[in-house]
Amino acid sequence: MKQQFMADLQRIYDELQQRQAQLNGYYTLLHTSHPQAQAIVEELLSRLGLPYEPEPIMAALTRIVNLREDALEQVLQKAGFSQEESTRKKALAYLFVSHLHLQRHDALITWIEEQELLTPFYRTLIAGVHAVGSAMSGWQSAWTAHIIHGINRDLFTQFKGDEEKIFEMLQSQRLLDCNPQGEIGDRCYSVLHQRADGTYERVAYAKAFEDEVTQVTQALLGFIETLDAYEDTIFGQKAEWLTYLQAILEALHHTDPDALIGYWAAVDRAWMAVRTPLQIGHPLEYYEDHYRKAVALEWDLRIINPALQSGSQTRDAIKAFALNLAKEWGDDAKRILSKNLSQVDQTQLYIGQPMLYYGAEFNGLFSAQVVPNDEEVSNELGKKIFAYADFVRQSKHAKPIMKLSVEFLGEAFVKRSRTLVEKEPELWHQIYDISTIGHEFGHILWIDTDTESAMNTTGQFKNIEEFKATTGGLMAFFHQEDPTLQEYLIDDLVSRAVGLMAWREVGEVLPYYCEGLIHLALLFDSGVLTYEERITIDYTRYDAMREAYTQAYQTLVTHYLKKQDASLYLNTYVTKSEGVYLPRDPKIADFVQHYYTRYQAIGQQSITLEA
Repeated sequence: MKQQFMADLQRIYDELQQRQAQLNGYYTLLHTSHPQAQAIVEELLSRLGLPYEPEPIMAALTRIVNLREDALEQVLQKAGFSQEESTRKKALAYLFVSHLHLQRHDALITWIEEQELLTPFYRTLIAGVHAVGSAMSGWQSAWTAHIIHGINRDLFTQFKGDEEKIFEMLQSQRLLDCNPQGEIGDRCYSVLHQRADGTYERVAYAKAFEDEVTQVTQALLGFIETLDAYEDTIFGQKAEWLTYLQAILEALHHTDPDALIGYWAAVDRAWMAVRTPLQIGHPLEYYEDHYRKAVALEWDLRIINPALQSGSQTRDAIKAFALNLAKEWGDDAKRILSKNLSQVDQTQLYIGQPMLYYGAEFNGLFSAQVVPNDEEVSNELGKKIFAYADFVRQSKHAKPIMKLSVEFLGEAFVKRSRTLVEKEPELWHQIYDISTIGHEFGHILWIDTDTESAMNTTGQFKNIEEFKATTGGLMAFFHQEDPTLQEYLIDDLVSRAVGLMAWREVGEVLPYYCEGLIHLALLFDSGVLTYEERITIDYTRYDAMREAYTQAYQTLVTHYLKKQDASLYLNTYVTKSEGVYLPRDPKIADFVQHYYTRYQAIGQQSITLEA
């Protein structure tokens, strides 16, 4: 019975791959006829008041296929729309894209039902996820309008862009949610409302978005009731699933802001007990909201690839390097690392792809994720890592070659990278394991229960944490080095660091932009990178690069162990000028500025290279 279930699961996974390939195929519209893609793109551009021209077409495809709005943001700016007009048009694009993908989800679910795949319990689970997700997607626009384009803009204006003063005010006036111990938490499940006298109060999601939350909870109630009518005859996890869903229902209903972190920790605890090949993703991350870390409206269903579950070598490598490094520090470091390594041992690794996705995820899907963020839960139960290796590779294969990449990295580099993706899947997966799965394991290290809240007094924690994560994966590789992968790893680092420079004005991915700035500092300082009209990579400087990263990481670990404010580390590499983070080194800053200027000019232009 289980064998048949896993065979059905593989059929669904393969069907997803095929359907995603069809969606990725929309990019062929850039250089050939594709009537279906053309009709959809024309409709979106018409609604947004943008012309059917190459750059808007590219931005529309990026929004539709990859769910990213940074390209659309750039095109709207170039078209001369005001901030208010751009915000309204991005909201229209969200509704358009969410409707399109909800239709795709409907079609997939219908196919699964017609084929009678899996079991009644899991077909009901899939339908229930979709019902809740559809309601969650209806809530997303209101959430974004109130927090991102409402309160946060008001705070920015009120304090004239001085983020340190914003964080100081939020903490001094106790406008952040507290954890069960009564201490300021590292995230919020509430929003700010402004009183008549101009002061602020915290309001739980259940009160701030009463109608939207009611729709979600009604869908969730129906989900629980229908699922309860069936048995999980394969994994015997019906009780765990129902406990988890009931915990979400209770957390959504609760209205005391200072109890919310505790209620959502109960959700995470229940979720950690669910260990089936299908996994729900609930509200977990908080990248969008820089000021209060209000948790985003994530909701999705993730599916494993049964053929890839034993493909990662990173867990043991992470443990080995961290244990070796910890010898240099005292008892407190050993205490924290002991907890971290216990989390690494307990971490559940799911390699697969998104099956259904909703809400905030219509603004972009991740390539991998390590959760929960609640460190008390993680200390008890470990974490879950999700890695979308096939999904990422398929996306890279489909995306057109961008003129900007060729201009800065050179035709040979771009062709080499494409060859790796298209013709050497096993080698590509090895690099993905080191860089991406290594990144997710790297998040776990050197984190205590209060590390984020202690280091985030100026709101900069995430802006160094992404660098810490990526470099943790690198350090694991350095500890157990495979010389045949060195050049590929440099290529991956260079491509990541340079590409992230395009994201400096996209708020929810600012931590990755800051990560890229630190990478560039180390790559240029070690001599791996030089720039004169085009980037040159000197692979013979690998040893110098490894030494530079090792020193930077050791300094960073010391910073984490002392729980010092994150800005102190970030400011050794970057400075902020007119609201923009730039490298301290003038030569690297010139490169970054030049790259961004060219991105603004040609960032949405694709190019065809001769074979």
